[in-house]
Amino acid sequence: MTGDDYLDVLNHARANGYAIPAVNCTMSPIINACLEAAKKANAPMIIQFSNGGGAYMAGKGLKNEADQKAAVMGCVAGALHVRALAEFYGVPVILHTDHCSKALLPWFDGLLEANEEYFAKHGEPLFSSHMLDLSEESIEENMEISAKYLKRMAAINCFLEVEIGITGGEEDGVDNSDVAPEDLYSKPEEIYQVYEALQPIAPDFYSIAAAFGNVHGVYSPGNVKLTPKILANAQKFVKEKTGGDSDKPVYFVFHGGSGSSREEIREAVGYGVIKMNIDTDTQWSFWDGVKNDEAKNNAYLQGQIGNPEGAEKPNKKYYDPRAWIRSAEQATCDRLLAAYEDLNATNALR
Repeated sequence: MTGDDYLDVLNHARANGYAIPAVNCTMSPIINACLEAAKKANAPMIIQFSNGGGAYMAGKGLKNEADQKAAVMGCVAGALHVRALAEFYGVPVILHTDHCSKALLPWFDGLLEANEEYFAKHGEPLFSSHMLDLSEESIEENMEISAKYLKRMAAINCFLEVEIGITGGEEDGVDNSDVAPEDLYSKPEEIYQVYEALQPIAPDFYSIAAAFGNVHGVYSPGNVKLTPKILANAQKFVKEKTGGDSDKPVYFVFHGGSGSSREEIREAVGYGVIKMNIDTDTQWSFWDGVKNDEAKNNAYLQGQIGNPEGAEKPNKKYYDPRAWIRSAEQATCDRLLAAYEDLNATNALR
């Protein structure tokens, strides 16, 4: 989904009170698990790649130099894989890339060049959207850079996600574990600054990953202090400032959902969250599927030949990567079906 079609999906989510899971993918089995889950849930899916995930997709045998070429080409390869398969699953699929700090702007530039090349040939960008995460810079610099990129992206129907405030915790090499607590909560005035900067350039063609206490990483229930009401207050503030008709003038994105209860997640969705990132829990589910497969078939995985059924019995069907990776895919699919329930998105396309 790109351009107006992507906006139609987001507006459908907002109007019907659900959000779309966005899963960080590092390899094709995780992509396939996402597509399978979306088909089973009869709902849209956002497949996204981080900088590190893109570099991994390209192969660890390639060094990701300062020009970020390996990360760019890994993301491009992942996007082409998704495009080759998505239509067969029969659900809307959105292609996205995750956090891009100022230091990683060469990666962002390379992705936009790939989009522009694809647009010239096909009339649409390769990706549906990209995220700029300049939350470590001043909001003025954040908006200056974001506005420059949004103008370029809007010309090829590519959507922009920006971040303000800071998502706590650690993910993909970005560690915000020690940030000041007040930085984990965005102010309505800051969210309105984003609206003021970006709305005139490309109306409604951007989303905001605001901070409302959300954190990356693994946390026990109760240890994450979410304040979704921040999003409600911001929506009200923007509506009053602009005099608009919509009660939810801003598309919000929920980063760092691990450790959040279903009630908190649905509350955030009720305040205009249309996308929630999922990474930590799908990393675990993928491993959990492998772990359980190994435990179940341990006696058949100690050698190529010889198992409880006989010393000459072959074990190929057990150690074939397609067998245990399939277990990982199924476990990840199950976890994503639970996420669809959390996000009130199951059967969203009915």
